[in-house]
Amino acid sequence: MSDRTENVAVSGESAPPPRLLNVDALRGFALFGILAVNIWAFADPYYASPSSNPTFDSGLDHALRFVVALLFETKFYLLFSFLFGYSFTLQMAAAERAGTAFVPRMLRRQGALLVIGLVHGAVLYYGEILSTYAVLGLALLACRGMPPARAIKVGIGLVLAVGVVWMLLGLAQLAEGDAGGTPSSDVTAKLVGFGGDAAATLGFHSGHLPSTLAAVAALQAPSAMAMFLFGFAAGRLRVFADPDGYRPLMRRILLLGLPVGLTGAVAYALAAAYAPGGGLETFAFGLGQLTAPGLTASYVVAALMLFQTVRGGRIERALAPMGRIALTNYLLQSVVLGVLFTGYGLGLVDRLSPPVVLAVVPAVFLCQAEMSRRWLRRHRYGPAEWVLRAATLAAIPPWRAR
Repeated sequence: MSDRTENVAVSGESAPPPRLLNVDALRGFALFGILAVNIWAFADPYYASPSSNPTFDSGLDHALRFVVALLFETKFYLLFSFLFGYSFTLQMAAAERAGTAFVPRMLRRQGALLVIGLVHGAVLYYGEILSTYAVLGLALLACRGMPPARAIKVGIGLVLAVGVVWMLLGLAQLAEGDAGGTPSSDVTAKLVGFGGDAAATLGFHSGHLPSTLAAVAALQAPSAMAMFLFGFAAGRLRVFADPDGYRPLMRRILLLGLPVGLTGAVAYALAAAYAPGGGLETFAFGLGQLTAPGLTASYVVAALMLFQTVRGGRIERALAPMGRIALTNYLLQSVVLGVLFTGYGLGLVDRLSPPVVLAVVPAVFLCQAEMSRRWLRRHRYGPAEWVLRAATLAAIPPWRAR
């Protein structure tokens, strides 16, 4: 029995359509951006502190902080959120092919994602977002009957509301004379936790998880929900199944979204790199929340065009294995960064210069890309994807690819 037939027999589904390589490749691209942001939470104890790192002793250090804030921060979790919304429609289609009720499948899937996320946050990375996705996925489940046009309007409303609220908070801080803060006590706690043994690192992650989940709910959840809705609308319209049919729209997105997105990104990056911790950064963060979806959409369009034009889809095929097992790779990134920077391994927190930290990103990513390609030669799913699919189907999926 072929792997395709075996999978159909296990899941009860009719033969699924071919995978969308562009969606998998976009997930792989998103993993690169997420790694470029998350690595600083491991390597730099001052990251997300009210004060910039006082050990940054050169213009290059600050320039790299500016570039990361400009191109990566607040952009790639939005891309992942958008793809989550798109994949939600693929799950709907899979349930329809299988002739099974969609809601129980999705409840099981989100429950499993919540468990994975909480374990990930308590053990490997206190700043994790999977548990937030699990909860927001239930809200998307309630909106599953929403027409695409209405989903887009609700998403735009969320983006506007979030941006305006943060900008007003920034103005209030400035009116009170809050120009910046001093390093928080979390800096010392992270140095102790990551520079100690494995038990110290575990204690830091588990102890900071509740406060971080609250921060993620305030800082990222509303924008993530907006991108869920945008992705859901794109999935209902099957945009990635027929990207050529949306070329005029994609050109308009680049012409409008790129300059608008970069304007907000520059404002946020300048504040984050050179005036952190006060009302100016809060105001710039709000402006960035208004414009970041435009830059993220421009990334999507530019990537799709690149996939179609560079040497017959070579980049798309190279990134697709990473995205096909994106959940496993996301968790693996936390494992690798934990071994490098915390008490789980080398404890290199605050010991590498910013250029060296940034150089680690492509090295880790390229290793993951090659490992993903090799893994999928013999396995149909990544380990985390296999667990998530087993929970979704309430059945045991095939482990090996035949």
